[in-house]
Amino acid sequence: MGAPKKNRRKYEKPRGMWNLQRIKSDNEIIDEYGLKNMKELWQAQSEISRIRGNVRQLLSGSTQNKNVESNILANLSKKGISPENPTLDQLLDLKENAVLERRLQSIVFRKGLAKTMKQARQLITHGFIAINGKKLDKPGYIVSKEEEGKLAYYKPIVIQIAPKVEEKKVSKESSESAHE
Repeated sequence: MGAPKKNRRKYEKPRGMWNLQRIKSDNEIIDEYGLKNMKELWQAQSEISRIRGNVRQLLSGSTQNKNVESNILANLSKKGISPENPTLDQLLDLKENAVLERRLQSIVFRKGLAKTMKQARQLITHGFIAINGKKLDKPGYIVSKEEEGKLAYYKPIVIQIAPKVEEKKVSKESSESAHE
């Protein structure tokens, strides 16, 4: 069970750690989703692996409880990881992209609040993004479908470089005309 004060890893490292083909495909995914490092990808892969393991256990018939099946399906559809009204066989086809698309970083970029994935990550960590008025600073936060509509800026982002330069020019001209 572990000590309550000690955090445990929430991911498993891949078996073929130094497989060049796996590394190249993982790097493409990291670039596409603007992830910080391999650990974030491994967390998504471990989450999908856990879901698929639970579904395989349900399909094998070792768990006879229908309540467990409905809980899994409801939880995944609430988070938006699975399509609407999925079957257990469809859940076996899930890839890590399903989890990565529901991250706060990806949703901020897809909604157009940031120009790139890296900028979306930066806005989140600097505290410019909020859900329902509550500031979030974790790019890996999984956004549920109901929270997605409440996503907005926490602080107004104002970049006014050009007007300040013009104001200085105007103030210099007015001061010169006053001297004359």
